[in-house]
Amino acid sequence: MNELEKLGNIPIDNAVLSDIIGNYKFPRNKIATMEKRNEIVRLKKGLYVVSEKISRKKISRELIANHLYGASYVSLEAALSHYGLIPEKVFTIRSITTKRAKQFKNTFGYFEYISVPANYFSIGIRQQIVDNEYAYLIATPEKALCDLILATPRLRLQSVRVVQTYLEDDLRIDFSAVQNIDTGILRQCAEVGRKKVELRQLLKFLETIK
Repeated sequence: MNELEKLGNIPIDNAVLSDIIGNYKFPRNKIATMEKRNEIVRLKKGLYVVSEKISRKKISRELIANHLYGASYVSLEAALSHYGLIPEKVFTIRSITTKRAKQFKNTFGYFEYISVPANYFSIGIRQQIVDNEYAYLIATPEKALCDLILATPRLRLQSVRVVQTYLEDDLRIDFSAVQNIDTGILRQCAEVGRKKVELRQLLKFLETIK
């Protein structure tokens, strides 16, 4: 197993690559050559991931999202799809951050980051461990719903009935998958998040179907 293969699918920066390369006079040239040979794939300036043909590990877009811009956690449609709450396949990985909003595009797709206050950010985050090999941060199902509502422009949910219509018709939520929803997380989000009316109506509706 070579040094690159040992890295698996964890994103790496120039410093890590330089250590692996060793005493090259022009390490950046060597890194560029590795990229041309598809041994590594550029995620953004100074950040790479070992290609699947070398690492023999499946690339994780969620893990990439955490490393591209942080601190951040995967949320919104990507998280809802992960939990099986919505049927659609997700092409853009949207995440939440305390830093300014940002967007990236690379070989693995589009990555969007939405800015929120720190006191809201810290609610409802969990670590997803995959095959005991790597982990990434992702919103809980409840937080992902709240994040989506907050991030959707001109969305107004002024009653429980409107919330139900939004979840059923717009998101096509699988209600059988939300029976164990943690209303405590929803309550915390409603206390500190924007769109308090919408989040409180969401809380009321989900309390009725538990």
